[in-house]
Amino acid sequence: MVKIGPVELGEFPLLLAPMEDVSDPPFRRLCKQYGADMMYTEFISADGLVHDSDKSFQKLDIFDYERPIGIQYFGGQLDSMIRAAHIVEAANPDVIDINYGCPVAKVACKLAGAGLLQDVPKMIELTAAVVKSTRKPVTVKTRLGWDENSINIVEVAERLQDVGIQALTIHARTRKQMYKGMADWTWIEKVKNNPRMTIPIFGNGDVDSPQRALEYRNRFGVDGIMIGRAAIGSPWVFRQIKHYFATGELLPAPDIVERVEAARQHLLSGIEWKGVKLGVLEMRRHYAPYFQGMPGIKAYRSRLVTLSEPEELLSVLDEIESTYAEMELV
Repeated sequence: MVKIGPVELGEFPLLLAPMEDVSDPPFRRLCKQYGADMMYTEFISADGLVHDSDKSFQKLDIFDYERPIGIQYFGGQLDSMIRAAHIVEAANPDVIDINYGCPVAKVACKLAGAGLLQDVPKMIELTAAVVKSTRKPVTVKTRLGWDENSINIVEVAERLQDVGIQALTIHARTRKQMYKGMADWTWIEKVKNNPRMTIPIFGNGDVDSPQRALEYRNRFGVDGIMIGRAAIGSPWVFRQIKHYFATGELLPAPDIVERVEAARQHLLSGIEWKGVKLGVLEMRRHYAPYFQGMPGIKAYRSRLVTLSEPEELLSVLDEIESTYAEMELV
């Protein structure tokens, strides 16, 4: 049984990664339905929480059906990280996660996110302060290092464990790589095999199929796998991986009825949570992944990303379902 403090996650948990503008409650609802064992919110700015940003506070919304769930936040200043920890704890997540992995310039170049891989003593200072500031289990998500010449994850993992984190997720790329090139899981393996390490180690990066999930589980010995981009437009990836683990057989790809139903649920949940205007607008980025590779879908997708009334959008989704169901029968 893999545990983060008192939080039980099963024998080999599959985690949904915290993804900006993706891992919101409507998307998390679908991933939970399809078998995600633990999920994380979009990452939240500590400064935004401290300065009462409405956008930051909205990201604190979590629901009981999502549990166990972690709220992830980031920052680079001691005072704001401590104050934000109290705000996050008040939202009552199961876990508080600190982001030391975000590679985007506006975060990393301000010595937050992956930027703190350039200043490990400060990273450790911030982490220790957060651990002392909350009764919730504290976890960390980070990368291998700043670049290929400064990979320091083995040292970082030890020092983070020493100040009290209760699990570590490693994205097997450097900050310099961003999301390009192959993830190098051999570094995750080194952390997992380090006899000093006793906390759960979760691997992240390039797990895009059930076959690769099984390979990486067996090859690198991690305690669980975090899924990010592979879940976008495919929340059923969690079900597919679990089925493959259990049977060694691949599930067939979801049919058009299931794809449309997922998109429909996603849209309606977004409207319920954000209101009509924002729910419709923010759903537009998701249609292409749900219907990727389907012949002739472009005309439908153009309507989905321009219409603004929920009834019209639902009608287009119904059209897609009926049109492509007939194609599949042929």
